[in-house]
Amino acid sequence: MRSPGLFDTEHEQFRESVRRFLETEAVPHREAWDAAGRIDRDLWRSAGALGMLGSAIPDQYGGAGADRLYPFIAAEELGRSGFAFAGWTVQDICCQYILKYGTEDQKQAWLPGLCAGDIIASVAMTEPGAGTDLKAIRTTARRDGDDYVLSGQKTFITNGPSCDVAIVVAKTDPAAGAKGVSLFLVEANRPGFDKGRNLQKLGQKLQDTGELFFNEVRVPASSLLGTEGQGFFHLMSDLPFERLLISVNAVAAARSAFEMTVEYARARPLFGATLLDQQNSRFRLAELKTEIAVGQAFVDQLLAGYLAGTTNGDDAAMAKYWTTELQCRVADACVQLHGGNGYMLDYPITRAYADARAQRIYGGSNETMRDLIGRTL
Repeated sequence: MRSPGLFDTEHEQFRESVRRFLETEAVPHREAWDAAGRIDRDLWRSAGALGMLGSAIPDQYGGAGADRLYPFIAAEELGRSGFAFAGWTVQDICCQYILKYGTEDQKQAWLPGLCAGDIIASVAMTEPGAGTDLKAIRTTARRDGDDYVLSGQKTFITNGPSCDVAIVVAKTDPAAGAKGVSLFLVEANRPGFDKGRNLQKLGQKLQDTGELFFNEVRVPASSLLGTEGQGFFHLMSDLPFERLLISVNAVAAARSAFEMTVEYARARPLFGATLLDQQNSRFRLAELKTEIAVGQAFVDQLLAGYLAGTTNGDDAAMAKYWTTELQCRVADACVQLHGGNGYMLDYPITRAYADARAQRIYGGSNETMRDLIGRTL
């Protein structure tokens, strides 16, 4: 059950378009793209041509000019489809950063290509020794005349191997702590910008995730995104958007795992009846159905608050923590109900189980979410 009045007819039409697109253009290729470790760039362009990328970006910058619910609908349908493609969400996040903090020249230079799917973006934040602790990053950007020179290393970067541009988080004043962090738009073809290996992951295998290296990469001062020294605060102000995107995706993925398990339980013979006829199975599925409904209601409430401007960072942290734990809990229970089949990779529930695990880590680990929530007590 969804919160009444949250989505209107146009929202549902967009949802149906994304659902059909994923069912016809994405899901059939999952096995091949899993093996390749990345999706075909044509999928980006096809999604862009249909107005599905940067949907909330104003049309003057190449977007669909839709309201702020549209990216959440896309994230939800990605979760429902089982097509674990976090890069789509990252693309929307990058569009929002540029729209909010970019100069007019930066908006005109990057947003049309990002919305069209001709340009792929990444957020180069995490480092080998600095993940959740953003203030501990070691990548630097020193001023040299009219340029900045970037040096450092990033890892676990979604869209990293495919990106044409990266929003790089670097320290412009290493002694200033959080006030010394800045953001830069760095083209992947800049000398000294090198891409490392496409990392092999437990799940979400079709999503390319890699290492990025910056060896004295020179960029003009006009590459600075936002205000120098305010990068940490720019990132923090948009984390509710990112964490809510993860949350709606997590609940949808949990529901998908649950529904495929109910279908399996109806068909699986056991002790002269079916798996669903067994009281233990029915009780466990009843628990999961209830937990998913609770998670959905919470997320819908926060989405309504997001549109009204009342959902804050603490709310988003609670949503990200609760829903991703829920997704993993549901996936684990559903694997168990599949028995031995649940351990076989040719069953969708097994892939759903593997894909879910990263959700508790990226976007801020759930340990960090607990700490953020705890600070409000």
